[in-house]
Amino acid sequence: MKKRPSLKDIAKKLNVSVTTVSFVLNGKGKEKKISDELIKKVIDYTDSINYRPNRVAQSLRTGKTNILVFMVEDISNHFFAKIARIMEDIAYDKGYKVLFCSNENEDERSKELIQLFSERQVDGFIISPSPGIQSEIEFLIENKIPVVLFDRYFEGLDVSHVIINNEEASSKATRHLIDNDFRRIGFITIESSQNQMTNREKGYMDAIQAAGLKPYVLKIPFEKIQKDETKSEIRKFIIEGQELDSVFFSTNYLTRTALEVIKETDQTLLEKLGVVTFDDNELFRINTPTITAVSQPLQELGESLMSTMLNILNSASENWKPSKSVLNASLIVRNSSISKK
Repeated sequence: MKKRPSLKDIAKKLNVSVTTVSFVLNGKGKEKKISDELIKKVIDYTDSINYRPNRVAQSLRTGKTNILVFMVEDISNHFFAKIARIMEDIAYDKGYKVLFCSNENEDERSKELIQLFSERQVDGFIISPSPGIQSEIEFLIENKIPVVLFDRYFEGLDVSHVIINNEEASSKATRHLIDNDFRRIGFITIESSQNQMTNREKGYMDAIQAAGLKPYVLKIPFEKIQKDETKSEIRKFIIEGQELDSVFFSTNYLTRTALEVIKETDQTLLEKLGVVTFDDNELFRINTPTITAVSQPLQELGESLMSTMLNILNSASENWKPSKSVLNASLIVRNSSISKK
């Protein structure tokens, strides 16, 4: 097997110093006042031999890998996937690559992934944390490993995070249904102690109580989401006994499941039932009827996450100051929430 050429080999071939080659290959030729002619000479030669730097050795020298980790609940989910794509483009322009992974909201999986990537010395983590990994986040902070939490966070833990105002967005969506003459409004959510879910439930409850209405809440354990019993629970809640006139879903995957249940059971119910979902996607724009949705600001979220991470990476570790951003969602009104009266 042919030996990979080293910086020393390149320097010897071009009759220049190893330092000069290193500066040029790291994009610092101009900064170090190396002539354009010499920069071109180094670049042309390394291109001709298809030189690729040894990233492991480079990271040992510089203490940087230029790799970030984006860990979320489910990277295939439309919401997380869109954010990932936005971040990837920004990171690439800044010289970073992003590794994407799913923790399935499971603590053990989260812990294993954090340990794995910490040992690989990635430069930073952007994490939608599972509920029981606060100590792992504290470990990253204590070891000066840049970390930004996303979508949810730990109360009392002083760490950078980017979230939306879930409570206000949920309250606004519920008030919209009330303003459109719905009075028996169900709320289907995940059984969770994580603040993005508890705040969505609080927003619903606040709006319902302010209007003097009765709350109807169904909570489904996260581990049962992909199972048939979830369909059964939703069917009982919406169709078999609650006499609801509308439903607000706290996540888009619960909405998709409910639409399947309704279409399998009584498709005409969609003409009578008011529906609002948290998190928009293409399905809700083409469904019949089109579905009213709380839309999170994807571009702004992706940009804010990367801006926060890059600010940490570009600051001396002793100067890190947690940045806590709360962005606003918007309500996109469609046919599903129009008054049925």
